[in-house]
Amino acid sequence: MKTAVLIPCYNEAKTIGRVVADFKEKMPHADIYVYDNNSTDNTAELAEQAGAIVRYEHKQGKGNVVRTMFREVDADCYVMVDGDDTYPADFGPRLEQLVLSGKADMAVGDRLSSTYFTENKRPFHNFGNVLVRRMINFLFRAKLNDIMTGARAFSKDFVKSFPVISKGFEIETEMTIFALDNNFAIKEVPIAYQDRPQGSESKLNTYSDGLKVLKTIVNLFKDTKPLAFFSILSLILLLISFGFFLPILIQFVQTGIVDKFPTLIVISALTVIALLNFFCGVILSVLKKQHRQNFERQLTVLHELARLKQEDAH
Repeated sequence: MKTAVLIPCYNEAKTIGRVVADFKEKMPHADIYVYDNNSTDNTAELAEQAGAIVRYEHKQGKGNVVRTMFREVDADCYVMVDGDDTYPADFGPRLEQLVLSGKADMAVGDRLSSTYFTENKRPFHNFGNVLVRRMINFLFRAKLNDIMTGARAFSKDFVKSFPVISKGFEIETEMTIFALDNNFAIKEVPIAYQDRPQGSESKLNTYSDGLKVLKTIVNLFKDTKPLAFFSILSLILLLISFGFFLPILIQFVQTGIVDKFPTLIVISALTVIALLNFFCGVILSVLKKQHRQNFERQLTVLHELARLKQEDAH
């Protein structure tokens, strides 16, 4: 069974050598790939000196790097970690074991149940992690602890069927929602977290990247649960319509007169839009079900091709 350690990097010269060395020590059997994303320092050179296989992705953004890594690397287990030395390498074998034993399609290193809130010195990041966790657990009826961790391991089925849409740091949220929506097995393991070492700077922008994550959640909720999404929109429009219609109805009952025809026309239009939204949700949910059926068939084909490949190898 082949394991690949994937490390997306952008200007991590201060830490990448140590990260590669730690994983070579903890997982000597694994191939370690460092994907450099237009670094302006000597990240790539230091990674190569430490023994990593260095490749490049010139489209900026972590999501773009993950797309290329998943397409180019072939393995049975993929361990992904950031190059900032915030995750001790000893989490790798634990997540790897869960994937290779078939217990997880995505094994997650859970920072939030461990040392994250004491080590991380950025309060808005703490708040954002909790907010995103609560939103996803509520919208997708899950009980996950850490949505945005950069420490993960994946099965081959997950990697080769995951269509990367995000370009930046919202990629972790997209992975989680994809796993939940397609019934992949998710396991979480509490892991230690340490803040970046002195002189190493985070590439995250608290506000702009936070807004991108929230936008990603809304869009993926719409795409994966269209009936629920459009039903909520329809309900909001109907409540607004009813709020404006109620005074008109009371006046008509009391006086037999309707003198707010423009308001009544707008209410009628909102009601029609609400009904159209609901039926759009119904139609899209049928299409989503068909897409899910096709996805399961594609997974079956992937398994069959893998079996035939193994038979040919023997």
